[in-house]
Amino acid sequence: MQTFRIVALCAVAAGWVWAGGVTGDAKRGEQLFRTEQCVQCHSVGGHGGGSAPDLTRRIDRDYTPAVMTSLMWNHAPAMWQAMEKQNITRPSLDANAAADLFAYFVSARYFEKPGDAGRGKAVFTAKHCAECHGITDSKFPGAPPVAKWESLADPVILAQQMWNHSSAMRQAFAAKKLAWSQLSGQELTDLLVYLQNLPETKALTGTFAFTPSQPGEKLVADKGCNGCHSGNWALRNQTLTDIAADMWNHSPSMKQPAPQLTPDEMHQILGYIWARQYFRGQGNAEHGKKVFADKSCGSCHNDPSSGAPKLAKGKDAYSDITMVSVLWQHGPNMLDRMKQRKIAWPRFNAQQMSDLIAYLNSL
Repeated sequence: MQTFRIVALCAVAAGWVWAGGVTGDAKRGEQLFRTEQCVQCHSVGGHGGGSAPDLTRRIDRDYTPAVMTSLMWNHAPAMWQAMEKQNITRPSLDANAAADLFAYFVSARYFEKPGDAGRGKAVFTAKHCAECHGITDSKFPGAPPVAKWESLADPVILAQQMWNHSSAMRQAFAAKKLAWSQLSGQELTDLLVYLQNLPETKALTGTFAFTPSQPGEKLVADKGCNGCHSGNWALRNQTLTDIAADMWNHSPSMKQPAPQLTPDEMHQILGYIWARQYFRGQGNAEHGKKVFADKSCGSCHNDPSSGAPKLAKGKDAYSDITMVSVLWQHGPNMLDRMKQRKIAWPRFNAQQMSDLIAYLNSL
């Protein structure tokens, strides 16, 4: 069993938009991680300090913004104490900086579902790929051999190539009197693992690349996608490969001609569609009201004499991003006041954090 990684996720991270229109850029986040001296304690992929956890140690698809926010909130007092001992100035992150860091963390940690080369080899045959594409030679006019698929180094680029050439491939299927082959996200993952590990293709290595920050939302509109989808991308817990497979399956029913996409455009569109499901709040306001009470938040925020800042009001006034920003801007003073009042520092699990955010946004 091998694991297939979307190596280009770091590229699609540029241009992610969170609640309130805050845009996160992974490249800026990487720079912040160093300039704000996070790297003095934390490491990423083994590079950096060793006194705090490696931020790529936990590798799974459930590492959501709510999980990140709750972990950062829970460990904040210990982090501040460690920074004070090392004479490290505590950063004061605004919402934009917090969004950049989130984009970087997700880019460094997000992995796809496991893929299997044996299953992928079977998919390559069963879906009729082998009838046109040989490994080292072409079996159908205009069908390049797999050994020349430079896009295998970047699965998002492969999705872009599949999308752009879908019209020609439909004609080839029709010429062979074959029905269009549907692909599941798992089948595409398995197929990529198989093709990436052939002796003829192992030299094609994935690269870490950032694209210019350009919101995918505008591209989706410019390419006419909203004409049918009306901005409704009802996704839940789908990987980028799942979305790429859906685009492939959807191609035959597209209004013709389908819009052509450059590599950067495919990165941005996939990133936008994927991020809409990933950063969509899943909290319950009623449950959040109970969290607000149980964690003694009202002891200060409902007491004008406490000096605690007033809670912002309005839809989307709070998000995982703003909670991190609030934590680093006001957290140290909050901790001091709580110690004076002998109130324990609140700790949250991911669902409690989501519920609390939903409650605050309901005020």
